[in-house]
Amino acid sequence: MRPTAHYCQMSRSLGHIRAMPHLKKPRKVEPLSKLWDRKAQKCGLRHTVYSVNGDEYTGDWLDSKKHGKGTQIWKKGRAIYDGDWKYGKRDGYGTYSKLLSATNEYSREYSGEWKNDKKHGFGTYFYSDSACYEGEWSEDQRSGWGRMYYDNGDIYEGEWLKNKHHGQGMLRLANENRYEGNWKYGKKNGHGKFFYQDKGQLYEGFWVDGVAKCGTVSDFGREEAPTPTIYPIPKVHLLDVRSVLMETQSTYHGE
Repeated sequence: MRPTAHYCQMSRSLGHIRAMPHLKKPRKVEPLSKLWDRKAQKCGLRHTVYSVNGDEYTGDWLDSKKHGKGTQIWKKGRAIYDGDWKYGKRDGYGTYSKLLSATNEYSREYSGEWKNDKKHGFGTYFYSDSACYEGEWSEDQRSGWGRMYYDNGDIYEGEWLKNKHHGQGMLRLANENRYEGNWKYGKKNGHGKFFYQDKGQLYEGFWVDGVAKCGTVSDFGREEAPTPTIYPIPKVHLLDVRSVLMETQSTYHGE
């Protein structure tokens, strides 16, 4: 047998062998329930989404939660919020308004900062046409520095804690009389001055739960006062004014 013939015969035999196909790993099939859930996830900007209870939201979404800029309308509360959202809650800057039945128009109630769905930071709250608060908030309560305009014309400017005057503050009454001093849980407490602008007098002393306990009264701007007292206050001198005040204060602090 010739070697060359054997080689050709083997080559012809190998030519008839078919190449084996490349086998791919089977791809995992995603269950239909997961596929539908993934496709239902709301992300990015969407048109108005209506809830079963009649509420509606228009704005940005992230993983099916309101996130970014958006407007929410509550059907039951007849209210609207327009502003920032974070993971489904009001967070950032936004305005909350309510629908007035008399005019059928939305009236702004609060405009300012939010955190975790509560008023938090600096903002303005409108209680009525003549009453509003502008200042700092903490978890839906006036806390920090703020200015309050009351319906009766009074104005308070100073520190707050849980919706009450607390710390240093000034209360100016509608008749221009005013108190400057310390407050504690909504009442005058500690050192303070009360200016009687109408009479031209000044009380300076120590207060406990809104009641003046020990102090001095003197004429202050009596010449410009609209209704001054008939006679000026005579000057009275104590030998040791400081010791008298300290003794009185220690009495009330010890209670």
